[in-house]
Order: sequence, then C-alpha cells, then structure tokens
Amino acid sequence: MFSNIRSLIFKLDPETAHNLAIKSLKLNFVPYTTDKNKDDPLFKAELFGNNIENPIGMAAGFDKNAEVYNSLFKLGFGFVEVGTITPLKQFGNPKPRVFRLVEDEALINRLGFNNLGAENIISKIKVNKKIGTLGINIGPNKDTKDRTKDYLKCLNIFNQVADYITINISSPNTENLRMLHNQKQLDDLLKSIEKEKKNINSKIPIVVKISPDISDDEIDKISQVLLSNNVKGVIVSNTSDSTRESLANIQKYQKGGLSGKPIKKKSTILINKFYKLLKGRIKIIGVGGVDSGASAYEKFLAGANYLQLYTGMVYRGPNIVNMIKKELSELLLKEGVKNFNEIVGNETNT
Repeated sequence: MFSNIRSLIFKLDPETAHNLAIKSLKLNFVPYTTDKNKDDPLFKAELFGNNIENPIGMAAGFDKNAEVYNSLFKLGFGFVEVGTITPLKQFGNPKPRVFRLVEDEALINRLGFNNLGAENIISKIKVNKKIGTLGINIGPNKDTKDRTKDYLKCLNIFNQVADYITINISSPNTENLRMLHNQKQLDDLLKSIEKEKKNINSKIPIVVKISPDISDDEIDKISQVLLSNNVKGVIVSNTSDSTRESLANIQKYQKGGLSGKPIKKKSTILINKFYKLLKGRIKIIGVGGVDSGASAYEKFLAGANYLQLYTGMVYRGPNIVNMIKKELSELLLKEGVKNFNEIVGNETNT
C-alpha cells in the first residue's frame, strides 16, 4: 500500500507530510499489519530491565510531542523514544527546515527542538498509558542561561513515566550544544544528573546520544566519561552536519543534520569503535541508515545491542519493522543462531 501512495506523499513538503503521518497514526488511519513472528525467539531482548519483543526502536525526532508512541508499538517497534523535549515550549528554527533527498534516501533537518514543552507533554503521557518500553529524549531550550538546569528540570518531570531518559548533547541544530562532548563539560553534566537522581530517589536509566562527527580522541574521552558516570546506554549516533560530498540531490548543502542511508557506514564504524572501548559495560543503541535486514545485521556485527530508525520509515513505509525482521531472520538463520544477541560485535562474520 505504501509503495502506491509514496509518490503522492513525496509531492508534499516533508514537514507537512510528517505532520500528516502523526495525524494519521493518532486517528488510526494507518493499517496495523499482523506480525506472524511477533514472539519469534530470534528477536527477544531486554532493554534496561524491560522485556521487548524485538530490538528495533523508533528514534527520537518522529514523535516529538509524545502523541503516537502507542501507535508505533502497534506497528511493531520494540521500543519508542519520544522528543527531544525541552522544559519550555519552543517553535524551533524558521521554515523550511526539513529537506527530502530522494536520490540519496536521506533527510536533512534543522528543526531546532520544536516541541510543546515538558509540562504539556507530561500531561499527555499520563493520560495515554504506554503499552511498551518508552524512552524520553531531553534537551535544553535554545535561549536558556543554564543548560544543566534544563536537563535537570526535564529529569524531574519525566523520571517517573519513562523507562529511560536520553540526554541529547548532539543535535547540530542548537547552537554550541555539541560543546557538551567536551570531556569536562560532559563529566560535569552527568555528575549533576546522577546527583539529582539521588536527590529525588530515582533509578531511571540514563542514556547519552552522541554526534557522528567526532574524532577518535573524542571517542576515547567520551567513553571514559560514560563509564565513570553510571550511564546505562549510548546512542550512536545523531544526525551528521558533514558527509555531504557524495550526495546526488541538489539540496545536499542545506544546513542541518543529515540522516538516512548516507550516514550508514559512518555510524556503523563509530559503533564498532565504541564497542571496542566499552566492552559490553554500556549498551549501544545503533542509529544511522537502518532500513533493511542487511543494514540491521551490519549494525549488530559492529557491536550495537539495539537499533533505532526514523528516515528508513520515510522511505520504506510504516511496515518497516516487519520488513527488517523478515529480512534479518533469513540472515540469522543462515548463521544458525537462536537469538540476534549471538552476533553482536562478531565482526568476523562480515
């Protein structure tokens, strides 16, 4: 069905198409496909103490205002991450701010943390009881005078409804946000978060979402900070503000974060570098160009414990999780494994 209407959807402005997708999911206009392999032991996993049906999650950025997470669970996602959410409501950057690069199967966005604000969104979540594992991605307001304080505010608001909280330090669309990759700044931030967790008696797992545009030296320093601060997971990675040279679409130099197929290799290499340093002590959620069984397989081999996607659904449609599982199961069965976890970090299979 999606292949029949994709050309019509792609005639719409990307942000308009996205808003239409959210409305369709809210109104149950998107048909939920029956997953015959819902309980397949090949894909069973545990995420921060919660049993999940499969390791394929929806990345933050799709459901910014926590409106359709339950609909996404019904589409087959093993877990869903909403946001990025800031303490106060903000419009984000001026439009146009999302660009579809069809030839490259990519998106560029410079949305800028547009969301309804933490208090509005928490009220939605309390009313709409989650039916699966829910992550909440938080960040600071654009004009805040104290970014750490903004993260702590969101932590306080969401810690009782989330299954984990992601600290977003890596959007390229909030000025100087990526400075938080600096070893001392990141260490200070994570220590403040851990202190606040103790103050409010919270055991919420903390995940950090990092940039794909970091050097090997930064990877090493960030790994040290994560390991010393009780961080449970790292998302590798956010969108890229580089990696444009080989793109075909004329909009390739639009300012913003690039996602989709063109960053697949870059994120996979980065996952493997973190895997070798973290040695299983921190879970890795792999993101970037996940749109098929083969791309998922590569991420697992590189060291990802779980996956997230967003742009892949734009190009392959709402049934993408079932498509990936079908393609991935063929690859896993060829290897003779009983669960995908058996190939995590097993580069020798490539």
